[in-house]
Amino acid sequence: MRQAATTMSESPASFDEIVARAVELRHDLHAHPELAFEEVRTTQEVRAELTRLGIEWAPCTATGTVGRLAPDASGPGIAFRADLDALPVEEQTELPYQSTVKGWMHACGHDGHTASLLAAAALLKQQERRLSGPVTLIFQPGEEGGHGARRMIEAGALEGVSRIYGFHNWPAIPFGRAVAVEGTVMAANGQFLAIVHGRGGHASQPEGCIDPILALSSFVTQVQQVVSRRVAPQRAAVVTVGRFHAGSANNIIPDRAECEGTIRASTTAQLEEVSQLCAAVFHGTCDAAGARPEWHWTRDYPATVNHPEAAKRAREAVVRVMGPEAPWTEGVPIMAAEDFSYFAERVPGCYLLLGTGRPGKPLESCHSPRFDFDDALIPVVMRLWHDLAGL
Repeated sequence: MRQAATTMSESPASFDEIVARAVELRHDLHAHPELAFEEVRTTQEVRAELTRLGIEWAPCTATGTVGRLAPDASGPGIAFRADLDALPVEEQTELPYQSTVKGWMHACGHDGHTASLLAAAALLKQQERRLSGPVTLIFQPGEEGGHGARRMIEAGALEGVSRIYGFHNWPAIPFGRAVAVEGTVMAANGQFLAIVHGRGGHASQPEGCIDPILALSSFVTQVQQVVSRRVAPQRAAVVTVGRFHAGSANNIIPDRAECEGTIRASTTAQLEEVSQLCAAVFHGTCDAAGARPEWHWTRDYPATVNHPEAAKRAREAVVRVMGPEAPWTEGVPIMAAEDFSYFAERVPGCYLLLGTGRPGKPLESCHSPRFDFDDALIPVVMRLWHDLAGL
């Protein structure tokens, strides 16, 4: 059920006052991170701010929220999306607003994404009567591996939406530059668990054993050749083993060894191809060693593919707001993955990457324990969403 909204004060906040309020909110969210589908306090803060602004909202999944502006306008509906969740990372920033929750932090900038959308909502609310079509504000839980976008879609978040936009801050791109390309902007991804079942025994008698560590080590080396020798150089793909576990003592050959990794590719179809090649390498390596293979593959997010018309409009907005030199195409597609892909599969959409890199400043990538969102991006997003809303 749609929640009743309060009336805004008679004196609208200035642009700078909206930005200052958003920065304050962002720092508060940063200090109180919550993991995927546990964003209870975060959601309370979002809903309280929407209510304060006089914007109607409704729950969409337990910790998701959808706000509506100009719901009765006759033109095509547009949506803007922000993600809410933090990561299980121990913060190492020593900021005055650093995480107060041990082992959790906003290491990806979702606090900034949320605050930016709330700031844009405040600006759009002041000009609601000028909106030609409805504007939907999507505050989505569970982006970090939780497929939260899919849940929001199933709960009706895209009702009445003809076009959707979202953004991610990106430290490897210079501040003042923006990616709004047609086609793939972020990769499809998946994860594998590879278990080698061998035959354990004494380290001094390897001839009587089947060494799973040796077999798995061989797989880790050989699987890197899938990208370098089985995938065309023009088609981006990545295979990374991030965890390797085996054994209990230095003089014991164990019965089993296992590793986990991620595969990323520039298209969803290519992701499946690369995963099959990796599985074939794994089975072949185990066969050669006389070991028994156990392979588990899970596809995560599809590729995030920008619609041509939505991307064109986004680039035009980028030029108007940020200047003619702002469009950036280097290093695209990014091999990280995003569940905004589910939204863009349903309606025409564009996912922008907005640079936060600064000359002379150390590069702290997303998911680093030293990462912090750049608050200077908030007014940029406000102006971009204002422009894309047709104002």
